[in-house]
Amino acid sequence: MSNTVFCRKYQEELPALPFPPLPGKQGQEIQASVSRKAWEEWQALQTRLINEKHLNMLNPEDRAYLMEQMQRYMDNETTDQAEGYVPPTQA
Repeated sequence: MSNTVFCRKYQEELPALPFPPLPGKQGQEIQASVSRKAWEEWQALQTRLINEKHLNMLNPEDRAYLMEQMQRYMDNETTDQAEGYVPPTQA
């Protein structure tokens, strides 16, 4: 049987992440409050943001920007989008 978590993004019980996605306390908090579905969707958005906005993960400001966007995404707040991105179903 799979573990579940009350997902803060979807506000329902969904399958949990199998392990913390980030090191330390923040990763444990994400594992305890974010579903696998929400995390996978965030990873797709994160990849688009990194690529389209040419973010450098060695740059502390770019990493802080992504963390802010992640929090906004998980809290159902407006997030930045990659300019010009068209989801495959709309192509």
